[in-house]
Amino acid sequence: MNTVTNQKKVPKSVLIILYYWPPAGGPGVQRWLKFVKYLPEYGIKPIVYVPSNPNYPIIDESLINEVSDDITIIKQPIREPYKFAGILSKKKSKTISKGIIPNKKSQTVLDKLLLFIRGNLFIPDARKSWVRPSVQYLSTYIKDYSIGTIITTGPPHSLHLIGLQLKKSDNVQWVADFRDPWTTIGYHKQLKLTKTAQKKHKQLEKNVLQAADKVIVTSEVTKKEFSKITDKPISVITNGYDLLPSIKTNLDSKFSIAHIGSLLSERNPTILWQVLNDLIQNQPGFAHDFKLKLVGYVSEEVLKKIDSNGLIDYLENIGYVSHRQAVENQRNAQLLLLIEIDSPETVSIIPGKIFEYMVSGRPIVAIGPKGSDVERILQETNTGSYFYYDSYNDLKRLILKHYLSYKKGDLQAQGIGLQKFSRKELTKALAELL
Repeated sequence: MNTVTNQKKVPKSVLIILYYWPPAGGPGVQRWLKFVKYLPEYGIKPIVYVPSNPNYPIIDESLINEVSDDITIIKQPIREPYKFAGILSKKKSKTISKGIIPNKKSQTVLDKLLLFIRGNLFIPDARKSWVRPSVQYLSTYIKDYSIGTIITTGPPHSLHLIGLQLKKSDNVQWVADFRDPWTTIGYHKQLKLTKTAQKKHKQLEKNVLQAADKVIVTSEVTKKEFSKITDKPISVITNGYDLLPSIKTNLDSKFSIAHIGSLLSERNPTILWQVLNDLIQNQPGFAHDFKLKLVGYVSEEVLKKIDSNGLIDYLENIGYVSHRQAVENQRNAQLLLLIEIDSPETVSIIPGKIFEYMVSGRPIVAIGPKGSDVERILQETNTGSYFYYDSYNDLKRLILKHYLSYKKGDLQAQGIGLQKFSRKELTKALAELL
């Protein structure tokens, strides 16, 4: 009689090198928090490496609850220059570390100094001091625990330099994940870069893309951009959504138009503020029903423009909230705003919140540059409408149409094909790649 012995398959260990991890808040933490959550279901054991003393600009303690006790987390200290920059100006250094860069016309001498230091002395970014100690520590860890695959994710793109050096010294497969582009991201050109600094950024980017075994990006535009620099395989794995249990929808009684997330100085859609002022002045009932809700950090320049367009009395400026509260605000709003800077550098940016927007059931109104991946996604999923910065009349007609639907009580979105953007499905694609 033959006896068949069932042996449990040993999970494959993957070392994931991160900067943003709970209790960090904001969009940067969500992608890998969810990948780590679901990777064990696909036979992969994630080992998370993070700083022990990070300087996170945004804190969301609630995200700690999403980290399983079964996950191995290793930590090493980091020297954070933003702490020392705070001696000059705590407010300004914290604002810049959040990515909120003052409008060029309103920048003070101190603003310009901090941006110059950030762009030229900290290449590729302010976390560069973590590279050397991390390589020393992880090189031993990889050998001791027989790690075959490492993943680095940026920004901060200095983490890719950890992967670059580990690839040179250790026999590992290296996957470089780019949540955002490197040298073509919108704020890069605002860093007062010298020609030498620009050249160094470009060279480091090229070194990483050509040395990594595999590259992951979040948009087709970035894939096309990187394909000109490297012949290594590039996969597109977007961000996505993870349905949170027990969140009830309680639609706002007002015709609320909500933006969730940071509104930077350059992410300031004057066309929208003008359209809303137009409707307040000329559409019967609109002024009584309308409310503008901003959930997240908002720059002073944006608030001034809202005020100059007569909208300040209609504004509910909520500020930063936990991720769970952000999702609640998404589901309760009548309309959801998605705003991107009108620039060629932002066509590859797909804000992580778009996927949670899409499953909220609320129509999306997006304003951004021509050629954006966001426009394609909204069209394919039937979840919203996309406008350019010169589409005043079309934008006004659409908001008025939604307002009239709100008055009739039938304003909602009917999304299609959303399952492929679930975090679990996206993790499956990642696991197959590994």
